[in-house]
Amino acid sequence: MYPSRVGNDRVTPGSQTSLREANRARIVSAVQQRGSLTQVELAGVTGLSPATVSNIVKELTSAGVLHTAPTSRSGRRAQQVTLARNLGLVAGMHFGTRSLRVALSDVAHRIVAEQRMPLPPDHRADQGLERAALLLTEMVDSVDAGLSEVLAVGVGVPAPVDVRTGQLSSLGMLRGWDGAAVPQLLGERLGLPVYVDNDANLGALAEVRLGAARGKQHVVYVRASHGVGGGLVLGGEVFRGRVGAAGEIGHTTIDDQGPICRCGNRGCLEMYVGAPVLLDMLRPSHGNLTLRDVIARAATGDTGCRRVIADAGHHLGVAAAGVCNLFDPELLVVGGELADAGEMLLEPLRAALTQRTIPSTAGPVPVVGAELGAAAEVRGALAVALDTVTIAGAGAVVV
Repeated sequence: MYPSRVGNDRVTPGSQTSLREANRARIVSAVQQRGSLTQVELAGVTGLSPATVSNIVKELTSAGVLHTAPTSRSGRRAQQVTLARNLGLVAGMHFGTRSLRVALSDVAHRIVAEQRMPLPPDHRADQGLERAALLLTEMVDSVDAGLSEVLAVGVGVPAPVDVRTGQLSSLGMLRGWDGAAVPQLLGERLGLPVYVDNDANLGALAEVRLGAARGKQHVVYVRASHGVGGGLVLGGEVFRGRVGAAGEIGHTTIDDQGPICRCGNRGCLEMYVGAPVLLDMLRPSHGNLTLRDVIARAATGDTGCRRVIADAGHHLGVAAAGVCNLFDPELLVVGGELADAGEMLLEPLRAALTQRTIPSTAGPVPVVGAELGAAAEVRGALAVALDTVTIAGAGAVVV
């Protein structure tokens, strides 16, 4: 499992020097995970006194590790704390079914370059990773840097991943990628440490760290686009299960007499909500559309397009109800391209979820759209890369 340091530091009795080093590490880790915090927020997150935070921030700013700037929160002046820009870069990659998105950021979460390129349907792992390596190299050059300045690379793929081995753990879910050891294949091309995870897990991580679920501990994230995926965050950490298949809501059976899915089962949620299925439903009446076309037409009142989106929301709610009954999350976040439909999708989802979950004194599980949109998965990949980096007074290193 990728390391997550905020809130997990345990200080054992020892010298004042050891205590101060632990407090420095706690502050740096908090800023590293969240991108930026005020000094008041840092005190709340770390449990340290405002005076201790202020002293350590001044010290680390002088050492070139942190950067501070005046800001205003609720009408009050405050000091915004970020990591210094010159500590290195990290890269994030998201392989979709037919496209690749690559982002390059500094260790303070500031995106310095981002590119998207199409991929052939059913491309093989070696082909996709070769293109990704070439694209990243070009992007690094474009910001006048070298690959030696990239500390780590995070990669998201639309299939379950055993993060202990870096291999895709499912068969037939992503053609041409079965058994692919992504860290080895891409790491050899780039000469960099590479970390890989399921893309919905990364979307969940990003929304909890930086987006709609910020500050929540128990979250279900559903990604609805070409396919349907899901990520679970329990106790603030991504829950992956035995070999990375936890949260695969797209392959929850909602009709055991339904059509055969690519996973080999019948009636999976993906067979009722995935973009190819929705477009096939509309083809006889609307011709060839893209999912973006469907959402745009629905927004202008097209009844057929509105109907398939509403039906998709209902099916998502039926499947999500089972997950919510099992895990009782604080929030359900819906991402992916289909989430751009907004309330046309979310309203029927909420209705189905409310109807099928256990009544609670806290009310139904809240449902919101993802804040990070199409960038959620690549932002999660960047977060995974950043989690492997240790920031010290001398700079940044990969652990």
